[in-house]
Amino acid sequence: MKKISGITFLFLLVLSGLAQIPNNSFENWTTVGSYLMPDQWDNLNPSTAGTGVFTCTKGTPGNPGNSYLKLTSKTVTGMGVVPGIATCGVLDQITHLPVSGFAFNQRPQNFTGKWQYMIYGIKPGYIDVALTRWDASAGTRVVVASLHKVLTGMVMSWGSFSVPLVYQDGQYPDSCTVFLSASGTSAANNDYLYLDNLQFQGTVTAVEPGPSAAAGLKVFPNPANDSFTIRFIASETGLVPIRLFDLNGRLVFEQKVAVISGENRIRQDVRSIPSGLYLLVVGNSSPAISSRIVIR
Repeated sequence: MKKISGITFLFLLVLSGLAQIPNNSFENWTTVGSYLMPDQWDNLNPSTAGTGVFTCTKGTPGNPGNSYLKLTSKTVTGMGVVPGIATCGVLDQITHLPVSGFAFNQRPQNFTGKWQYMIYGIKPGYIDVALTRWDASAGTRVVVASLHKVLTGMVMSWGSFSVPLVYQDGQYPDSCTVFLSASGTSAANNDYLYLDNLQFQGTVTAVEPGPSAAAGLKVFPNPANDSFTIRFIASETGLVPIRLFDLNGRLVFEQKVAVISGENRIRQDVRSIPSGLYLLVVGNSSPAISSRIVIR
């Protein structure tokens, strides 16, 4: 265990080599007063404990394992319908948003697990995952990759899911936030989301350090048919990588080109690349400059 800025992070390695999610199978729970809390996961039980109603409970048996996470939106006297939510880290009990997550320095391809869910209202629940890193020069956090999965339809018995992360930055993250919600923006009584065996799988290629493309990225034409032109300002002379990622975060094209300090124009042939929407990443700046492009 390691303490950073008053927040405890757990570093966990699995056989795949990826750092994983603390208490990802929800086998470990701690008794707090009259209720249970899943270790390393925060929820709204502290806010509703005075009423004896709890939106986060322990389910048994797990799939696999001995237990799983049960999130159920419930009507609480004096509070209305309280959403069943949880985050791996610290949750703001007032805003219902994550305050912090856990240390994480990998670039996984998919977020997977087992689930059951049912929505009784008109606003479905969702799962949010964000990989971020601290940009010291800008004094802010940069989103490396994210996903937002809306719980459409229903899953009445245990089913497997795998959701791809969409990468927006070529570097490695330093932290991860996982946020789970049984309801959407308007919670309905009895909305539920059950989860077990959450994991990251696969690996997405990172961008190596090197000369950076500083600013001014322009891509035209967009959409592109046979080729497109990239215009950008390089911070120095050298080799700058140009990469195309699909919406699953997979690298589909990579090339290093020689640039000069200042404005550069590069024509890129895309006749061998399938039609679709891609993320173009140029250089290795923090964050790397990028643009979405449609290839027909």
